[in-house]
Order: sequence, then C-alpha cells, then structure tokens
Amino acid sequence: MIERQSVLTCPACGFEKAEPMPEDACLFFYECSNCNSLLRPKAGDCCVFCSYGSVACPPIQQEKECTNGCA
Repeated sequence: MIERQSVLTCPACGFEKAEPMPEDACLFFYECSNCNSLLRPKAGDCCVFCSYGSVACPPIQQEKECTNGCA
C-alpha cells in the first residue's frame, strides 16, 4: 500500500511537519515553515521526501513494491 503523507524533518532546525506527497512527481525543493531553510534532495535521492521524510515518495514506494511484471 502506497502512503500519501510523510513527515519531513528539517536538517537545519529539526522541525517536523507532516506533508502530503504528490503521487506522480518528485518534489525537488521544500521551504521549512519554521526556519525558512530551503531543502533540496541529498545526492542520489530523487526528492526531499526521500532525503528528509519519514516515508519515501510514492514513485519510489511503487518501484519497491514491484516485483515481476510491473510496467
């Protein structure tokens, strides 16, 4: 089952906020609502949810769920 929400943790101030994730796209930038830091994905990650979220983004979750025959 694909989760549609993730808790982002700001690496600058530690502030946590639950955010909805887009189902068919990756979010490259996110501004922390506490300290206004601009979060960008870490090297090798597709989006801020994969770098700083409690759950990876839906496209990555889908990829991990696929075994045989996924298109």
